[in-house]
Amino acid sequence: MFQQSHHPPSSPPLHHPIPQHPIPPMRSPPPVQQPVNTNPYIPRSGASGYGEGGEEGQGRYGNLFNDATAQVGLQVGRNAMLAGQEYVEQNFGKYFSMSMPTLKSYFNVSNSYVLRKLFLILFPWRHKPWARQMKRSEVSGTVEGYRDPRDDINAPDMYIPVMAFTTYILLSSILAGIHGVYHPEILGYIASMAFAIVIFEILGLKLGCYLLSISNESQLMDLVAYSGYKFIGVILTMIAGTLIPGLLIKYTVFLYTFSANAFFLLRSLRYVVLPESTVNAATSMTTTQRQRQRRIQFLFVYSFMCQFVLMWLLVKS
Repeated sequence: MFQQSHHPPSSPPLHHPIPQHPIPPMRSPPPVQQPVNTNPYIPRSGASGYGEGGEEGQGRYGNLFNDATAQVGLQVGRNAMLAGQEYVEQNFGKYFSMSMPTLKSYFNVSNSYVLRKLFLILFPWRHKPWARQMKRSEVSGTVEGYRDPRDDINAPDMYIPVMAFTTYILLSSILAGIHGVYHPEILGYIASMAFAIVIFEILGLKLGCYLLSISNESQLMDLVAYSGYKFIGVILTMIAGTLIPGLLIKYTVFLYTFSANAFFLLRSLRYVVLPESTVNAATSMTTTQRQRQRRIQFLFVYSFMCQFVLMWLLVKS
């Protein structure tokens, strides 16, 4: 018997395709061109610092500040700024000339002064004297101004008006919450209204002093301090109207605190409205008699009529 052969069949030979067209030569991609920098204020690539080549020194920024025209412009701007600053100091510096030591003296108070001052504002009927005490130098004995509130109960201070103003705003918000009408905007509304009343009062006082030719070194801060004392009577009126039901008690307390505050201002502001009365009243009576009468009328109108309207607005708010 014949044995069959198990050899695998041979595979056909491989034939590689022959290209019919010539193969083009391989080329590298074209280089990417960098964008041309046309902004003269941006340094170009390869530049060091603000220069353009690194070896030429300073670039455009250096040339800008070294340019003669730029130097002239900077000098003109500097002179204009100095001239504007001098103008502001000459024309408006007198209204803001309160230095820190001077402003600090208005807050130089003690616990005993605060208690005695509050008692004086509420019960001014029998207080004497009302004249402010002068401060003299320990070396030469010359007058250096008025004494601080700590040493003189007749001196105006800023501590009591600021605390009374803040207390009024907080108390008004608390009473609004007690009556069920509180909302988040009421705090800002009360503060804005009270501040607007004080500003209106100060502007009216300054206008009256200007028309009557009344001048005083520390007049502005003194007027601000005296305008803030009314909040004490307003606070007592609001507390009395809340604790004791009925309008009779509220109006009674209001009339008393208004009268006490008006009398206090009438006697305290004499050295501001009538400064000549503390210097030489005998010689000024014959020359400024008519002007003196106008100042007394202005002081009376401010102390009674204006204070009644302003305190009423504060209580009703």
